[in-house]
Amino acid sequence: MPFKHNAARRHRIRKMKFKVTNWREYEAGLRRRGSLTLWVTSEALAGWHAPRRRIRGGQRRYSDLAIETALTLACVFSLPLRQTEGFIGSILDLLGLQLPVPDHTTLSRRAQKWERPAGRLPSMPDGPIHVLIDSTGLKIYGAGQWLEARHGTRSRRNWRKLHLAVNAGNGDIVAETLTDQNTDDPAQVEPLLNQIDGEIGQVTADGAYDGRPTYRAVLEHSATANIVIPPRSAAVESNSDTGPPDQRDKHIAAIAKHGRLKWQVTTGYGKRSLVKTAIGRYKGLIGRRLRARSFPAQQTEVAIGCIVLNRMLACARPNSARCQEKQA
Repeated sequence: MPFKHNAARRHRIRKMKFKVTNWREYEAGLRRRGSLTLWVTSEALAGWHAPRRRIRGGQRRYSDLAIETALTLACVFSLPLRQTEGFIGSILDLLGLQLPVPDHTTLSRRAQKWERPAGRLPSMPDGPIHVLIDSTGLKIYGAGQWLEARHGTRSRRNWRKLHLAVNAGNGDIVAETLTDQNTDDPAQVEPLLNQIDGEIGQVTADGAYDGRPTYRAVLEHSATANIVIPPRSAAVESNSDTGPPDQRDKHIAAIAKHGRLKWQVTTGYGKRSLVKTAIGRYKGLIGRRLRARSFPAQQTEVAIGCIVLNRMLACARPNSARCQEKQA
């Protein structure tokens, strides 16, 4: 953890203060997040019915966009599927539209097969982006929680791991994966980067991602990418004499020469806090627990939650500036 040796005297260190410079626009965007027109768009209503199939098989009644809209409302307003069904029905009645309402069984079944269209991915800037990677745990309701609530018996908890890749430039979530609790973090670097079409200029992650597999996955995606991952305290340089030292060896040498804190300042490792902010935003707005029971539906729930966060951030993005400290 950065600057952990200052924990005993942290109370003496002044906290940096920031001020939102676009408060009027930011406040209007925060109010707009609660508007139904932001989540129920005219495009979704126009494409509510599924396109007619040209091959054998049953005809779907609702389009994927209609299912996505319903699941988005459930995610934004923290509604179970039955309440989501009633909520959508009341919205369509207020709009005077004669559209069928997907029942909770249809929503549960279609959520297990939903795939995000390419148009739902956040837009990428023209140049290379700075990607921040981290993971967090999400609770699921299982036998462990039931035994503890009913009989007071503790058992091993079950949970999922949410892996996120965040654009350091604007805070958008550009890639996400959901795995079980036994999956290690470096194994998900390649699946995350495969979701990013643009060029990557830098990848920053914590020490859990240190290792050759992570460096290999990043360089296979973008050969000129700069990788900022703190090596472990017992890390040593490679014994290869066939060429110049790689990025990991340079990090090890810089830390040994100047210290870990100087290395963090030089490499801009502090930017990694932005992915922690994204994780906190997810747990604060979407929730710390997954509502879906099946794993495919949980993956859909996480993907739609990331889409919701990106849309919220697009309509209300604060511009913060550090306040100047007064001279004593």
